[in-house]
Amino acid sequence: MAPSASNIIGGMMRIAEKTDAEIRALYAAEREVGINFFDHADIYGFNHPGGGLHYCERHFADALRLTPSEREQIILQTKTGIITDPPGYDHSYTHIITSVDESLRALRTDYLDILLLHRPDALVEPEEVARAFDDLHSSGKVRHFGVSNHTPRQIDLLRHTLAQPIVVNQVQLSLPHSSIIAQGLASNMLGHDDAITRDGGGVVDHARLNGIRLQAWSPLQAPAHGGTFLGSPSYPELNAELARLADEYTVAPEAIAVAWITRHPAGIQVVLGTTMPQHSAAAAAGSDIPLTRAEWYGLYRAAGHVLP
Repeated sequence: MAPSASNIIGGMMRIAEKTDAEIRALYAAEREVGINFFDHADIYGFNHPGGGLHYCERHFADALRLTPSEREQIILQTKTGIITDPPGYDHSYTHIITSVDESLRALRTDYLDILLLHRPDALVEPEEVARAFDDLHSSGKVRHFGVSNHTPRQIDLLRHTLAQPIVVNQVQLSLPHSSIIAQGLASNMLGHDDAITRDGGGVVDHARLNGIRLQAWSPLQAPAHGGTFLGSPSYPELNAELARLADEYTVAPEAIAVAWITRHPAGIQVVLGTTMPQHSAAAAAGSDIPLTRAEWYGLYRAAGHVLP
């Protein structure tokens, strides 16, 4: 039986530079705080010297050498669809099948718990995706399927053809980068940027209506690759509120930033991208903090969002 998924996910995008011992330390620290879910992608580590496709998957597996019983205790998720040479996207049957087989070899496992289509492919043929998903599921190579960075309508296009349900949509979400939440709250507020409908709108509501689990990537990052907002002089009000609540709950500020996401009733999972064990533990401490409505909306306002 598959383990119950933790609401914090260990993101493995940045482990290319780490030694085997450092990866083992990170994994042990995350397992110690209850994380049993680990996120990969075929593209992670591609630019590392001597890397290439599937490098971080391979590095993870080589460092840990998990036994079959240890493998059964965790959830492994990977992504496919980004093409590097020349740059583009490919959700064709052949690419999906080939990528999964290579991920299985790299991760030293017989199956993936979840496979995500990494970014939308404008040339997608939903029937090809459906055939790939059916074959991967029937062969036991992939147990569940999802997407990443997809709009509600793009998901509906796939769901119209798929026999397998879409169970995940992984999207960027943090306190300052929270348009998928702000759009609903600022609806019909003329002149406010948060009121602008992006990506078709309704990402969160669509997920809740269709039983799709949202996963938040870059949960501690400012918008537009601006680095972390923690301690940033660009976010003085937000950091003051994070510090105040961190003192109240006796945790680090990053735990409060994580709690703001996990408090949402959509059951959003948080993908941590850190490679520092102490940072993983500090952030994961927020996974079960029951922020009050006043605290949640206070953080929302401190991040620069408006309320009617």
